[in-house]
Amino acid sequence: MAVASDKPNPAGKIQAGPEQVLYAKILEKGMYFGLLALIITFAVYVFRILKPYTPMRDLPKYWSMGVNDYLNATGIHAGWSWMGMLRYGDFLNFIPIAVLASVTLVCFASIVPLLWRQNDKVYAILAVGEVIILTVAASGILGTGGH
Repeated sequence: MAVASDKPNPAGKIQAGPEQVLYAKILEKGMYFGLLALIITFAVYVFRILKPYTPMRDLPKYWSMGVNDYLNATGIHAGWSWMGMLRYGDFLNFIPIAVLASVTLVCFASIVPLLWRQNDKVYAILAVGEVIILTVAASGILGTGGH
């Protein structure tokens, strides 16, 4: 972020710049929203409000398996296939996990206009680059990460 805003104030304390404050506010709200959504979707799963894809009684036989063996045994596909399985209680919690994973991307995207207005072009370009990198990485376009 802009180092110019990190100068000590007269009291000798370092103050965060407006882009840092904006980033932190969005990060905090996104984290709390994701955490609340995790708690809710976990309750949906535990109280069996939605039927799970993998029955709870079968879980112990999968615990010792590697991820590839588990996916093969259950017929689950890697990557974004979970989006087609949101009707199951054990896949519903993927939504808040995706939200939490996306918060940083939203934070970077939100500070770009502010950085640009502050004439911090280099930081704005770096933030745009970060958004692009995170988006491409999450998309699975590069064929990495199991997507």
